[in-house]
Amino acid sequence: MTATRPAEFGFSGITPVNNLPLHDAESLTAGGNQALIVLNDQVYNLRITRAGKLILTK
Repeated sequence: MTATRPAEFGFSGITPVNNLPLHDAESLTAGGNQALIVLNDQVYNLRITRAGKLILTK
């Protein structure tokens, strides 16, 4: 997966710092509210709450 620039998301006034990847959480969850993320054979759950906050749990 490659990072998408802020202008492509329609974010105004957001500038990537030090060329860090920028990902839209709603894209990661495919429009839903949860996604699984794998790192070093560990599975993490990314969840968008009703209040619009992000929670990442193992």
